[in-house]
Formats: sequence, C-alpha cells, structure tokens
Amino acid sequence: MPLILPVKGKSPSIGNDCFIAENATIVGEVVMGNNCSVWFNAVIRGDVNSIHIGNNTNIQDGAVIHCTYQKAATTIGNNVSIGHNALVHGCTLQDHVLIGMGAIVMDHVVVEEYCIIAAGAVVLENTICESGFLYAGMPAKKIKPITDHQRELLNKLSENYMMYSKWFTDPEG
Repeated sequence: MPLILPVKGKSPSIGNDCFIAENATIVGEVVMGNNCSVWFNAVIRGDVNSIHIGNNTNIQDGAVIHCTYQKAATTIGNNVSIGHNALVHGCTLQDHVLIGMGAIVMDHVVVEEYCIIAAGAVVLENTICESGFLYAGMPAKKIKPITDHQRELLNKLSENYMMYSKWFTDPEG
C-alpha cells in the first residue's frame, strides 16, 4: 500500500485512473491530475510547499519531487516524464517535458514545453530552459534543438507509461 499522508492538515489529492506503486510516498499538499503514474520508491513531498502535477505525467522509480519552504513550490505540467532517480525541486516543468534519469532540477527553474533535460544534468537555480531544446551537463547548458523524432517521443512517452501501469492494474494488461 503506498504511503499517502496529510501534513499540517493538507492531504494529497490524486486524480482519476492514476497508478501509485505500493512503495511510493505522497505526502502533504500535492494535487495530481488524471492518468498519472508514480513508480516504485518515488517520493512526492508536499510538506513545506505545494506540488501541482498535471495529467498524463509519470514519475519514475526513485524520483524525488520536493519544494522549498515559503520560497519555491513545484509545478509539473501535462505529459511530463520524470526519469528514474531524478530530483525535481521547487521548479516549473511545462507540458511535454522529459527529465532524464538522475537529473537534478533546482529551485525557480522553468523548463519550457517540448524540452529535454539529459540524464545526469544539473539545472541550476533560476535557469530558464527554452522550449524545443536539449539541455545537458553540469551545470546544464543548451546543447541543440530537439529533433522531430524527439518531439514525437515527448508526445508518446506518457502514453507508454499509462500502458505500463495497466500491467499492474489490469490482469489482461
């Protein structure tokens, strides 16, 4: 059973048709849209500020979503994929974004739509990641425009994760 707890009188609100893995943790002021998935060992901690997550978003294994007390809430758009062991902290991710495995996105960052943050990248505080580009490195820098194939991937990845979640909830898969 996932750990879903109120903090200071604020309870998570989870949309329809969401998959929450048995050992995921969601606490505090978290509002999640429909058709989302939160995978094994992922933590969404809305204890010190609010976290808002759109529809069709997947938060993969071991990812941590948090915020900063009285300074930086976290907003995640629709059709966002947050890779395994990524850290998303006090920032804004617009629609159709991919945060690669092990990436770190810091406070007050804005990742605009159709953006890819590469695996292992560190996006420093107050950075604006421009729509349509790949960012990589430590610190993350704009590398190149995303390709048409990558844009298609950003459109399909959330659909794939909705399909994967059905494997755990529907015996027919």
